[in-house]
Amino acid sequence: MFWDRVAGIYDIFVNVINGKTHKELKRVVADQINAGDEVLECACGTGLLSVVIAPRCKHLIATDFSANMLKKTKKNCAGYSNVSFKQANIMSLEYADETFDKVVAANVIHLLDEPVKAIRELDRVCKNGGSIIIPTYMNKDSSGKTSSFAKTIGKAGADFKRQFTLDTYQDFFRKLGYVDASYKMIEGRVPCAVAVIKKVRL
Repeated sequence: MFWDRVAGIYDIFVNVINGKTHKELKRVVADQINAGDEVLECACGTGLLSVVIAPRCKHLIATDFSANMLKKTKKNCAGYSNVSFKQANIMSLEYADETFDKVVAANVIHLLDEPVKAIRELDRVCKNGGSIIIPTYMNKDSSGKTSSFAKTIGKAGADFKRQFTLDTYQDFFRKLGYVDASYKMIEGRVPCAVAVIKKVRL
């Protein structure tokens, strides 16, 4: 699997190639986490966000489909006793309905064949009154041109199913009924938009 193969070098992209974007992304996501939160992170990768979520929450379960990515997260989060790790599929989560105060899934929606199914799973395990936090790389410019990053990583084996602009990203969530979601655009070599969905069921 592509993500198992690149786990050993992925932090170069995280910290060097796209370091400016990720520095701000960590700040934006950390600001969403509170001390009493039970947090589920899906597609944690090598722990880019895990390391800023862990010191701010009560407990974090960091999950990824890739065993090698998860090994890197364990190493990067070795200093935190409130983090547990599990290999998991975002499309079919084993957790009960309304288990977590915050559910985070970063930079994965654009890679999925069935992103709507994944969003429904994230919504299902999030508590009423909690938040679903979904950062996603923006891989097209305003003219609809595919970014060089998406082309390069696609050739390497990562298949981008969708390539969002901020407008199409917002439209994606509106069509799912999340009309009150908030968005933060983070610029950089590979820009990222963070969608924050407050789950409110009357």
